[in-house]
Amino acid sequence: MKQYLVTGYDFTDEGALKRRADVRPHHLDGMKALKASGNFISAAAFLSEEGNMIGSVMMLQFETDEELEAWKQGEPYITQGVWESVDVKPIKVAVIQ
Repeated sequence: MKQYLVTGYDFTDEGALKRRADVRPHHLDGMKALKASGNFISAAAFLSEEGNMIGSVMMLQFETDEELEAWKQGEPYITQGVWESVDVKPIKVAVIQ
């Protein structure tokens, strides 16, 4: 499988934090589905100095770039205007034994 580092940075407008909170349950449902299908590796939220979520980082894996693009087309943080920008880079997760 191809592995990817996905970094999403939230919008910074006045409603951004509420929008994230409203969309978050749908985003987490998607993460659970990715885990069940073997596409989820790890994830975390970026925090502001005040402790508010302001972005996300995820390690995901898909068989093809097309599967990655299909995920992006359905990701609630993208479709519902939480992330202002999304950066995707190919990675290779280290296996530590």
